[in-house]
Amino acid sequence: MKFHRDILRIDCKAESERICGFIRQQVKEQRREGAVVGISGGVDSALAAALCTSALSKSKVLGLILPERDSNPISAEYALSYAATLGINTITIDITPALEIMGAYQKRDEVIKRLFPEYTGQYKSKITLPPDILTRDAYNFFSLKIDDGRGNIKSARLDSRGIKTIIAATNIKQRTRMIYLYNYAEMNNYLVCGTTNHSEDIQGFFVKYGDGGVDIEPLARLYKTQVYQLAGHLGINREILEREPSPDTYSLSQSDEEFYFRMPYDILDLLLYAWENRVPLAEVCQVLSLTEEQVKRAFRDFGAKAKTTRHLHTMPPALE
Repeated sequence: MKFHRDILRIDCKAESERICGFIRQQVKEQRREGAVVGISGGVDSALAAALCTSALSKSKVLGLILPERDSNPISAEYALSYAATLGINTITIDITPALEIMGAYQKRDEVIKRLFPEYTGQYKSKITLPPDILTRDAYNFFSLKIDDGRGNIKSARLDSRGIKTIIAATNIKQRTRMIYLYNYAEMNNYLVCGTTNHSEDIQGFFVKYGDGGVDIEPLARLYKTQVYQLAGHLGINREILEREPSPDTYSLSQSDEEFYFRMPYDILDLLLYAWENRVPLAEVCQVLSLTEEQVKRAFRDFGAKAKTTRHLHTMPPALE
């Protein structure tokens, strides 16, 4: 098929029916009675909840809302609002106490205070990658940003030990949510429905045994732009559709683009498709109005992330 800008356009009705059929089949084959979905207030989890509801009926879907102290308060508000629109039951659990017991915040803050001694609990923070990979080549090194709440922002590059510690502490959040999801799934004989889309899956933008620890991944063949197409078709609330995609794991506002992908989804998905399907370089450049160096730079980044995160997709090796 010739590469073009609308190549990721989908038949939303047919795709919805295909995914709903998959959900019903998995519930039947795994001998479950319904599905638990962690609803975050973002478009992916809203779509997963909508598809599960369509496939199984609203009485067979439970939405878990699992905020913590760094979460944007609007996330839980949007999640509750959309769950009410679907008519599904929800349970909200603040996981902050569990994270405090495990030292998630303490370990992160120790790293921050080494760089910024003035840092207190009143500050907000996040980590970011260098912006706009299409404009300039740069290694995937992380920087730490803090905001004192009065608009005074400071930034410093993190060393290897610092970034590993912060990411490890942050990933505890996703793994804690997984524990709650499976607890309620087992109590109800439900399966845990994942919310990872294809753009995230192929580049390893999920936590092993965290948001990657699920029973089914109904969105795993949908690029993020296709998630938006299907979400619009199913009437997901406008405030969710218009919200900037974010991991929502750091107290300072942070987008998926600045945290991981380094480019907007509308161009990311087309480049990912071209990379996966080995579209000729000249064709990609012509269709997307990019230079060869820009496309090569993006492809190198995709390849590096796919290679580095390959282990996330595999079961642990077993000695035969």
